[in-house]
Amino acid sequence: MRYGKEHKKATRQRIVETAGRRFKRDGIDGSGITALMKDAGLTNGAFYTHFASKEELVATAIADQLHAQNASVVEQAAPGRAGLEQIVRWYLSVQHRDNPDDGCPSAALLDEIRRCPDIVKRSYTDGVLIVIEGIAARLAPDNPLSVRTEALTAYAMMAGTLQLARALADSDLADQLLDQGIRNTLALLSVEAAPTSPAKAGPRTTRASTT
Repeated sequence: MRYGKEHKKATRQRIVETAGRRFKRDGIDGSGITALMKDAGLTNGAFYTHFASKEELVATAIADQLHAQNASVVEQAAPGRAGLEQIVRWYLSVQHRDNPDDGCPSAALLDEIRRCPDIVKRSYTDGVLIVIEGIAARLAPDNPLSVRTEALTAYAMMAGTLQLARALADSDLADQLLDQGIRNTLALLSVEAAPTSPAKAGPRTTRASTT
């Protein structure tokens, strides 16, 4: 049976989305083509109909996850500093910590991405800069480029905090770390935190849970 272009496009996107979730759950090195294709309900032979290599799929999936995160979280946040607080509280929430396969690819995969070939690093860089641009636009609406490094630093702080919170066996300590991480990130961005319970704040969902 010959399938049309729309079917092929939908199948490719299904592979990309299921691969993105498995990479974040099991790691890039821990996710073989057989497992990835099984997740998508396809055979190994179908893989090369859509991708020339696993590296191409990794690059595509990471970019897709970051675009989804931007569309579902950053673009949905309010303008200005109120939006910055929403983004930070989503990122450093308990729900995000406890559901890595439905969350940010940076916190889940940075250590592996640094060892990946350039095709993956370039794709990651382009994707993460889209997220950073949304943060910078709320930080300095008149000149977002001037605060891009500051926005990237805040993003790195959040990713590192989330990684450590996920690694801690003491859940109370992990909760405290998230709370402090929120305060630290908002202070870096010169945002006055609202008087709520930070780490308990409900996150928005990324297409990572639709990343």
